[in-house]
Amino acid sequence: MPIRVVPQPSDPRRPVAAPLWRELVGSAVRARRLQRGLRLRDVAERAGISAQYLSEVERGRKDPSSEMLESICGALGLDLLDLVHAVGARLVRVEVGTAGRSTIGVAGPVSSGGSVTAMVCAAA
Repeated sequence: MPIRVVPQPSDPRRPVAAPLWRELVGSAVRARRLQRGLRLRDVAERAGISAQYLSEVERGRKDPSSEMLESICGALGLDLLDLVHAVGARLVRVEVGTAGRSTIGVAGPVSSGGSVTAMVCAAA
């Protein structure tokens, strides 16, 4: 699997931020919605939320509660456990350099072309 490394900051003592959970969840929700060919408005209506809120969740701007995620998952026809598993499957741990520093990254499609990469973020 090719790995795309996030450029390191000029100050090596300041690590690059790890991927945010809400961004990974939003990406997985959007991928599932598009995979099923559903419109944002239809999923939001089924979940009992506004289309604007669902859009913000998909873009990683909102951090929905577990109850909200359950509603969104129900509207998409999947279990909350399936969503959590899909997000967890995209996280990878990579050893970088000779110092054996461990990093956390995200593996997943980069574009609609289906190529897979990993975004690696520095860890202390």
